[in-house]
Amino acid sequence: MIEPSRTTIVQCPTCKTSLEWSSKNPQRPFCSERCQKIDFGDWASESFAIAGEPAIVDAEFNDEF
Repeated sequence: MIEPSRTTIVQCPTCKTSLEWSSKNPQRPFCSERCQKIDFGDWASESFAIAGEPAIVDAEFNDEF
């Protein structure tokens, strides 16, 4: 017996558009390359951050170089 395919719907983390989680979308979980790049830019500019102590203190980093 063949099981029916199950479709998983997720929301794009950037624009909240609903999309199907499938191999047809190489940018998943994003709906588009544009949303993927916006998210990357937010991490790169440190608009997004993971809470916690910094792994490297600026003074320690500057002493090494």
